Amino acid sequence: MTIFTEEQARAILDKVVALSTADECTATLSGSVEGNIRFARNSVSTSGEVANAELAVQVAFGKRVGTATINEFSDEALERVVRRAEDLARLAPENAEFMPAIGPQQYRPSPTFSESTAAITPDFRAGVAADSIAPCRQQNLVAAGFLEDGQSFTAFANSNGNFGYQRGTSFDYTCTVRTEDGQGSGWVGRNLRHASDFDASRDVAVAMRKASSSAGARALEPGKYTVILEPAAVAGLVSFMMRFFDARSADEGRSFLSRRGGGNRLGEQLFDPRVNVIADPWNEDVPVMPWDGEGMPRERMPIIENGKVAVLNYSRYWAQQQGQRAVGSPGNMIMSGGDKSTGELIAGTDRGVLVTRTWYIRMVDPQTVLLTGLTRDGTFYIEDGQIRYPIKNFRFNESPVIMLNNIDELGRPVRVGEGRMQMMLPPMRLRDFTFTSLSDAV
Repeated sequence: MTIFTEEQARAILDKVVALSTADECTATLSGSVEGNIRFARNSVSTSGEVANAELAVQVAFGKRVGTATINEFSDEALERVVRRAEDLARLAPENAEFMPAIGPQQYRPSPTFSESTAAITPDFRAGVAADSIAPCRQQNLVAAGFLEDGQSFTAFANSNGNFGYQRGTSFDYTCTVRTEDGQGSGWVGRNLRHASDFDASRDVAVAMRKASSSAGARALEPGKYTVILEPAAVAGLVSFMMRFFDARSADEGRSFLSRRGGGNRLGEQLFDPRVNVIADPWNEDVPVMPWDGEGMPRERMPIIENGKVAVLNYSRYWAQQQGQRAVGSPGNMIMSGGDKSTGELIAGTDRGVLVTRTWYIRMVDPQTVLLTGLTRDGTFYIEDGQIRYPIKNFRFNESPVIMLNNIDELGRPVRVGEGRMQMMLPPMRLRDFTFTSLSDAV
């Protein structure tokens, strides 16, 4: 068994906490069942399912901390892992930034679990692969993709009386389609709550269309262009910027949110007034766990409000140092937009470049969040509201901070997954996006 009920999890955790002789003890129990199927060159290459459960025990003697993990749950195993954590704690140096385990909290459950996603079977995965491959074969295109789904639970308890339990599911699909000669490439990705909302045939058609239409790409002179970024392209850039909404790095002069002379830029107008971003763990489209990695309850809160920095993330330690209130760090990002699709933004564009997505993004300057990377899987020239021809991929040097000050129009937000961050992001039409050179990548 790898998915424990709340009652089963609590029984194990309470037993672990009671076994500890340390000053404090925190036990975290987690488990998952994850399935996947991978295909390449129009054939399935791997398929499988992995189930796992793990217990992590963290104890402290004063400011000396030790952690041990185990994946068996007999009484003997539980005592063994507790003693191992205690032995390690006695040997550890003191942690100058140690924070005691938090006291009892109220966690409002969030809708992170989907019955249809949890019910996915190997037959479902095989059907997704078949529905992705068959139409590509029929049109002499080559498909490669990956579906990964799962259900999981997380539970924790500590010696101060705190307890939390939450179940979740996940669904991630990507498919890259290429022409047989490798000159045209298209891509589609779906990060969904409910597997019942997924239609592989519909989605792969998008990648097929872009692959066919991107063959024979022309070279376009690098420079500054009006650009339409699809939501997947927006995600790669904006999610990078959100890493810097940390109060400590700002206060210590290590981010674009640092104020010259000391302090941070909380409350300052740094973006276009149309930029509004919130975090909301209970959002129906992108729900996340109701607590963060420190066990702090998350809240619905503005991050950017009318272009102004509305909040910075304070860890418990840094909040204590600065006399601020610590709250759970955001787990999602919801950006407001308009009501137009990407196609409608294209129709309203005189001249510009359409970017399907970005990849190989690297930091150039953390003080300005200047990033470099490449366009990929469908880059097109727009003229008079229509896609005229495919163009070769570009290397870009651009900062999302500058980007969000050059907004021409925002489209309708859609769900996008980027790493561990769940996001609702709009397509964007931007002015003066900087392409620095051409790329031979396809």
